[in-house]
Amino acid sequence: MEMIARIFRTRPITEALGQDRPHNLRRVLGGRDLIAMGIGAIIGTGIFVLSGVAAALYAGPGIIFSFILAGITAALAALVYSELTAMYPAAGSAYTYTYASLGEIVAWLIGWNLVLEYTVAAAAVALGWGGYMLDLLNPLGVHLPKILTSSPFSGGAINLMPVLIIAVIVYLVAAGAKESSQVNNIVVVLKLAAIALFLVLGFSRFNPANWHPFLPFGTTGVLRGASMIFFAYIGFDAVATAAEEVRNPKRDLPVGIVGSLLISTILYLGVVAVLTGMVKFNLLNTASPVTTALILRGLPWAAALVSVGALAGLTSVLLVSFFAQSRILFAMSRDGMLPPLFSRLHPRMNSPVFSILVVGAVASLLSSLLPINLIAELANIGTLSAFAMVSIGVIVLRHTHPDQPRPFKVPLVPYLPLLSVAASVYLMTNLPVLTWYRFLAWLVLGLIIYFTYGIKHSRLAVSDVRDRRSEAGAGHRLIPQPAYKYEPKPPHK
Repeated sequence: MEMIARIFRTRPITEALGQDRPHNLRRVLGGRDLIAMGIGAIIGTGIFVLSGVAAALYAGPGIIFSFILAGITAALAALVYSELTAMYPAAGSAYTYTYASLGEIVAWLIGWNLVLEYTVAAAAVALGWGGYMLDLLNPLGVHLPKILTSSPFSGGAINLMPVLIIAVIVYLVAAGAKESSQVNNIVVVLKLAAIALFLVLGFSRFNPANWHPFLPFGTTGVLRGASMIFFAYIGFDAVATAAEEVRNPKRDLPVGIVGSLLISTILYLGVVAVLTGMVKFNLLNTASPVTTALILRGLPWAAALVSVGALAGLTSVLLVSFFAQSRILFAMSRDGMLPPLFSRLHPRMNSPVFSILVVGAVASLLSSLLPINLIAELANIGTLSAFAMVSIGVIVLRHTHPDQPRPFKVPLVPYLPLLSVAASVYLMTNLPVLTWYRFLAWLVLGLIIYFTYGIKHSRLAVSDVRDRRSEAGAGHRLIPQPAYKYEPKPPHK
């Protein structure tokens, strides 16, 4: 019973809100920065990378329904996040919320899953970035050998382009939150301009015959497609990770989360509808489907321009993903769940440089060696599990802390959060069995780390030991002691 109490201990509200906590980050972000951050993370991978793969392998033109289903699931989770971010404006996102509601071991597993989510997602985005860069270089006469542009699974040795862009992103994120945000704002504008160009040109080349059959793989394919592309919506989670660096989090965080998700979903639906109407879906199984469609329809100049916008878009996704991942590792380390090195801030840039470097190294390894479909499936299962647990956390906190101020409240509690749980779990069940095995292996590794390090070094564990020692010391002082009687020594003979 004592062990169960230890692993399910919850963090006090004052801790969650950052009171009396070291390593505070600077509050430099506003509402527009958060919306741009959300759009920067959401719009990118789903449109520029996974839309073609999911259409070709799973859903066909029915990928439109896949994006709608994934968008609804993300919207439910976004409402839940909005309540919690306004309550607990601290770094760490879902990890922070579950620590305050469901207990330490649940928080650890959620944080561990978020590590999987963001690292693997960054690898997938970097892989797509490399594909678009090659599409841009080929018309210029720059052709790299296959051994440097393909993973070992595809007949090469290493995919070099993703490694190069990750190195650049590591430098930018390490420079600090405000600097990363300014770069992201510029990149988002370029990305939206590229999407607008694609929609105009693509609609003029739309052929309704390409929508027949509309559901070549049936409803099962639509569900599989939704499960695969879901992590394209996780950008609003990245907004939540920046809570500790927002000037007015109670107002700006819900606006940033819901606003960025709404704008991104509308653009997603427009792009996939035009994309599958331009060319037959079976031709889109590539890491750069948007430019592939433009080239196939005789628009190489437009493909070059859109490639620039796609590169900008994927760069913004990488920026936000690395930013979010480093803040999650920072929060977990600050709570003692990981070694202190992960929460050590650079004296000049005020950013957790070591965490950023670790994420960069792992993402480089994954993107250069693994195929994109495997990477995407791993990212999705980590994301969906986190969303499900956060939704449960909202229900728990309504009962355990009913008087806690809630600037934004999820409507229809507990029904809407339960619907969010059901939608997330349902999409998880549509992922391949091998993905579940890999996910379970990741969880086992996380539990080993927790029971060998986190359970003994967490701030709550250290606090409990200190309290027990204090109580023991106080009890010792209360034990009556016999009076000391002075007895002079006899003279030396």
